[in-house]
Amino acid sequence: MPAKRPKNPARELLFGDLWEFDPAPETAPAHIAPRYDLFINGKSTPPKSKKWFDSISPGDGKKISEIALANEADVDAAYAAAAAAFPKWSATPGAERGKFLYRIARLLQDRSREFAVAETIDGGKPIRESRDFDLPVAAAHFFYHAGWADKLAFAAPGRTLAPLGVVGQIIPWNFPLLMLAWKIAPALACGNTVVLKPAETTSVTAMKFCSILQDAGLPPGVVNIVTGAGDTGAAVVKHPAAAKIAFTGSTPVGKWIQHTLAGTDKRLTLELGGKAANIVFEDATIDQAVEGIVNGIFFNQGHVCCAGSRLLVQESVAAEVLKKLKLRMRHLRVGDPLDKNTDIGAINSRKQLEKIRDLVGSGLQEGAEIFQPDCRLPSRGFYFPPTLFSGVSLSHRIAREEIFGPVLSILTFRTPEEAVEKANNTPYGLSAGIWTDKGSRILDMAAKLKAGVIWANTYNKFDPASPFGGFKESGFGREGGKQGLLDYAKIV
Repeated sequence: MPAKRPKNPARELLFGDLWEFDPAPETAPAHIAPRYDLFINGKSTPPKSKKWFDSISPGDGKKISEIALANEADVDAAYAAAAAAFPKWSATPGAERGKFLYRIARLLQDRSREFAVAETIDGGKPIRESRDFDLPVAAAHFFYHAGWADKLAFAAPGRTLAPLGVVGQIIPWNFPLLMLAWKIAPALACGNTVVLKPAETTSVTAMKFCSILQDAGLPPGVVNIVTGAGDTGAAVVKHPAAAKIAFTGSTPVGKWIQHTLAGTDKRLTLELGGKAANIVFEDATIDQAVEGIVNGIFFNQGHVCCAGSRLLVQESVAAEVLKKLKLRMRHLRVGDPLDKNTDIGAINSRKQLEKIRDLVGSGLQEGAEIFQPDCRLPSRGFYFPPTLFSGVSLSHRIAREEIFGPVLSILTFRTPEEAVEKANNTPYGLSAGIWTDKGSRILDMAAKLKAGVIWANTYNKFDPASPFGGFKESGFGREGGKQGLLDYAKIV
């Protein structure tokens, strides 16, 4: 029998409204242009479609820019430019390619504050996250892959790496600039050229990035960026000049891409959805675990494919964890993404907000118990309060479907075997978390959990040298590390 945990009820200092935070808005200019064209062959190019669409800031619902809508002819032009640039770029010595990547990384650092503000305005995430996570890690990926560019001979000992050719890349809206770095950096390090499509709701920082490519002196055609919605992405996927497609996004779209490319010789890597289990054992340090739970689900408003959206708690400490978690949630600040005090910013789009509301409604209909702290949501923009459901079973939609929002589902377990069974009872397999004081239990659980990335006594830690990716309906292939690099090369 495990020793009983001493009762240590959570205490809270109540000050009412005596000490309210003063607003701390970020004032750095974002330098967002009123209109962005396409970036093809090293220069800004008006779309052949002669159409643009509005980019809306989720923080206040206002239009911030117009984005070019690329059609098939525009995608053709982008691939033609990439194909023309490939022979010279692939023949460029690795040390020289690395210099370009180093320049890009340094330029991102030099303009990090500007880009962080633009990312927050365009995507809705808190400025603290854009400033302290997205921009530093994006630059780190370019630095890391710059180091690989002249060392490819050591990536596969005894073999030689060769570039694939022109790579088509499609990135999501939750980490626009970071996903761009994850995709472009390894492709260029290996000598490939790129046609990239950002998400239609978050294209601004990708288009601003084009000025960094120009300032770095990257040869025309090596990177081309086309903007648009689903039809543009489909044209990127289907284009015959693509040697590989790299996609990060939803599982249904990933399945469509895999079906579309079946029977072709195109390579494919997919980083798709997730429904991660964050597992708390009775011997865990509860206060530390609560902070990890909050970070795991409320970081970036839950717009994270590896979010710890299923919390599995051992029954003996479930009540304590729930009480402390509710107390912690009462202190989360929801509001203006540009305010440095904000913990949870705006939902990325009205469409995503409606999806979150629908799934939360299903949790209520199916009998789960909801908790939302009292918080005043801004009157303009797209916002949703941090939410948790207790009394959740595996049959509930909120325990099975990816919500992609600030919503946590709590389940309980008695034994490690039950925790493994519940954690693996999902079509996804991207990530998981383990909270325990026993190193042997961490190793045992990690071997049994069907997930590509497993954190122990922490959550949402990323490093360019560490591969990221999943199994099952979470996709295949890796981003980052030597493994991610090899996905952009032929081993000959």
